[in-house]
Parts: sequence; structure tokens; C-alpha cells
Amino acid sequence: MDATAALNEIAFWLERERATTFKVQAFRKAAELIGGFSPGELAARTADGRLKRMKGIGDRTFEVIAQAVDGGVPDYLAGLRERGAEPLAAGGHELLANLRGDLHTHSDWSDGGSPIESMLDAARMLGREYLALTDHSPTLKIANGLSAERLTEQLEVVAGIVAAQAPGTGAGHPPVRLLSGIEVDILEDGALDQAPELLNRLDIVVASVHSKLRSDSRTMTRRMLAGIEDPHTRVLGHCTGRLLNGSRGTRPPSDFDARRVFAACAANDVAVEINARPERQDPPDELIQLALDAGCLFSIDSDAHAPGQLDFLQYGAERAARNAVPAERIITTWPLERLLEWSGRGE
Repeated sequence: MDATAALNEIAFWLERERATTFKVQAFRKAAELIGGFSPGELAARTADGRLKRMKGIGDRTFEVIAQAVDGGVPDYLAGLRERGAEPLAAGGHELLANLRGDLHTHSDWSDGGSPIESMLDAARMLGREYLALTDHSPTLKIANGLSAERLTEQLEVVAGIVAAQAPGTGAGHPPVRLLSGIEVDILEDGALDQAPELLNRLDIVVASVHSKLRSDSRTMTRRMLAGIEDPHTRVLGHCTGRLLNGSRGTRPPSDFDARRVFAACAANDVAVEINARPERQDPPDELIQLALDAGCLFSIDSDAHAPGQLDFLQYGAERAARNAVPAERIITTWPLERLLEWSGRGE
């Protein structure tokens, strides 16, 4: 087995299990360190001990590399694959099988941990048909949000990837269509945090509130309505902003008039995101029901910040199924052509 591929796959499974960033990065760093070695050079360095003395190669990563060089699947990877064969969520399997894509993901251009290509590779392994790259907008400085200049540069990179996409490799998976996008902040006055001329060029715009989450209901409702009514907005991201667990602690849901917000989503053809991150589970079940009653569309998204987190869609599918959300009203079950026509990017 290719040693670099083994290390990266281990990182994928660890991310899926929500392992610590430090543990995951040990394997990704080792993969980068050996990525430039030819098979012969890697075998020689493994045999004579030079590899083990390299900074960034620990006992576990060396064991993985050595077993891969010897021609087998490393024991550590085999164990992770066995655990990974078990589904993350108890339900929603039929709906999960109908999901074609993911419209909310992050790369190392903002606060994600991996390059765009690594996210695409994982999406291909998971059988996705399309993946939207939605890095943050400039006001969210803590997340390295993209300025207009950096977003313009990223759009060129995305266009190059799309133009160069070749038939998929391994297990017969076809290439995953990369969509241009952004998770744009809804600012305090309700404006979207990026230049309109750039938003016009994107396939998908996810609009979210990330600041002043404890504002009073009237203020938050007015802010959200303005963001929803902006014609660029296609998906309302993690609408309450709540956190139930995880390294960032907990946070209560923001206070807003959900009936008015979801009525505006339905009127403006904006999908309500069912954010699949286990620490978010946003919206809560009772708000999913209100959005259903309002006639809203939905988008089940991973909000992945690492390749292994793309499989969090399992959690979102389970929640949608539990709340009896019809598959037809979930835009991430739609074929790419229909999705792009809906988003205003159809050819």
C-alpha cells in the first residue's frame, strides 16, 4: 500500500471519529514529509533508520510507513477501517443514500485544516457528486476569512480544478464537481460581508450569523430577514448558532422570530440548512418542524473543516429523517443540473 495514502486515510478516519487535531495532524504532517520520496528512497530510509530519525516521524507513524513499505495494509489503518464500517448515526440511512452533495465546507484557505484537493479526494471516496467550497468572508478574522482579493484568487484556483478534472481513480468513483461558494457573514445591519460583484460569480452562497449572537429577538430577526432577502443568499446557515458540546464549549441558541424568518426563507426560495456537525445539530428539531410548516426547502450540509468530517452528513440525514423532511425538499438530493438552475448558475 502507498504509505502516503495510508497516512492520509488514517487521518480521515480519525477526523470522522472526532479525534483531537493534534493526533490527526501527526499523520497528515508525516504524509507531507514523505510525499516527495520515491518508493525506492522511502524503502531505503525506512530500512536504514534515517526515516525514524526525521523530525515529525513518531513511533506510530513510522510503524504505519514501514508496514505499508512492506506491502501490507498497516495494522492501525485496518483497525480504523473496521471501526469505520459501522455507521455514525443509527437512522437516516435511506435518506443518506439519496444525498448527492454538500454545500457547506471549508478548506485551509480559511479555518479548515486541509487543501481543496484533499477535501475533493475524501468527497470522491464517500461517493459525493458535488461539493461546494464555502470558506469564510473577511469580517470573520478569527477564521482567516477571505478578502475580495483572496476570494478572487480562490475562484481562479477552483476554475482550474474544474477544468482539469479527469475521471476518478480508485473504486470506480467519478470526479466530484467542485462548486464555487462562500459562507458569508450576515453583518449587524443585515448586509452580506462580501462585494456583490463577487457574490454574483459564485455557485452557492451560504449566509450565516457569527457575531452578536446574544442580541435581542427584534434585532436578530431584523438582521436575519435582511440577509435572507438579499438575492445572493441561497442557504441560511446554522440559523441559531447554538453549540451543544465540543472544544469550543456550549452556547445557547440565538433568539429570533422563527416563524417570520422561515416565512422569509420560503418566500425568497432560500434553503434552511440542517447543519450536520454533531456539536451544532442546528436547527433544533422544533425549528425544523416550523420550517417544514412554512414550506421551506432544506440543505443537509456537513460544515466540514477537514476531510473526515465530510461524513458528518450521516448525522444530518438522521435528524432530517427523524423529522420526516421529504427528500424532494432537500436540495442536496437534487442532481447537479437542477441544483445549479435553482441557484441561478444553470447553463
